Amino acid sequence: MRVWNFNPGPSTIPDSVMEKAQAEFLDYQGLGLGIVEMSHRSPEYLKVAEAAEAKLRQLMEIPDDYTVLFEQGGGRGQFAAIPLNLLPEDGFADYFVTGHWSRSAYKECAERFGDARLHECVFTNKDGYYEVDMSKMQVTKGATYAYLCLNETVNGVELFDLPDTGDVPLIADLSSNVLTRPIDVRKFGALVFGAQKNIAPAGLTVTIVRKDLLGRARKYTPSVLDWTVLDKYESMFNTPNSFAWYMAGLAFDWIEANGGTKGMEERNIKKSSLIYDYIDESGFYRTQVAPKDRSRVNVVFNLLNEDLNAEFLAQAKERHLIGLKGHKVLGGMRASLYNAMELKGVEELHKFMREFAEAHS
Repeated sequence: MRVWNFNPGPSTIPDSVMEKAQAEFLDYQGLGLGIVEMSHRSPEYLKVAEAAEAKLRQLMEIPDDYTVLFEQGGGRGQFAAIPLNLLPEDGFADYFVTGHWSRSAYKECAERFGDARLHECVFTNKDGYYEVDMSKMQVTKGATYAYLCLNETVNGVELFDLPDTGDVPLIADLSSNVLTRPIDVRKFGALVFGAQKNIAPAGLTVTIVRKDLLGRARKYTPSVLDWTVLDKYESMFNTPNSFAWYMAGLAFDWIEANGGTKGMEERNIKKSSLIYDYIDESGFYRTQVAPKDRSRVNVVFNLLNEDLNAEFLAQAKERHLIGLKGHKVLGGMRASLYNAMELKGVEELHKFMREFAEAHS
């Protein structure tokens, strides 16, 4: 049987998407070969790639003056690509840190590529919750760009408001909440995201960048990380992850069929609220994040009695609920409720959490 997969990534993929890929795996549309065997430069594959980009542009309402790049290297690759493509040798950038991944991006820039200005944007409030302080997201005069992560998978923090950076391009990591709600692409200079949480199998990274920011890469930027090169070759400078790109197209079709980003937002509010509301009332579990900043897609929580952690995970697995162990940085538990996670799965998790608490109270 299929389990309820709460892993943070690679993560669950809609059954209908998996079934379509399975049906076409050996023979794509009567061609006698599968996508994974097909030349990425063939007319048949180019049609697949172009359709996927067009559907993503439609779902996110991406303006024509932004290019969409299908790359490899993951979010960590883009931690390097961003300063390499945007930051002059004598320039500096602001990094708004709200958790593990924005801190990782800051460290990559600061330790390897130049002057990164650290802005600590989370504090512990009077109720003992982690809370985002938007007042700390102030652009330093002369900054080349400002960087943030819209959803911190490790910490369970999501940004629903954006800082006003004026003419300074805002660059964002959207890896874990892309397509989970509508966003205004025009508010960003560039968006980067891995596909392995809400879209496709691991190995595909997408960059959406305003075209006027191209042509600024440092001379020693590797070609495969140079957005200008990738734009010139329409993401075909090197062999892309053709299977994940194909799977992304199927996922985009699935999202469209289920209400687009507005439909996904409604689903994700309902799913996350079911777990958060119970955690707050339980007296057995606790989340460390202030209500206004709680991620809709990564519910990070602790058992107040952490001696029960191993038993909780073991019993969850017996109930076909997997992937609930928290990140090694924080421990505890984490339930990732990405787009493909069905409400039924979240209801099963809620039921188990309630029964486990009642049995140990």
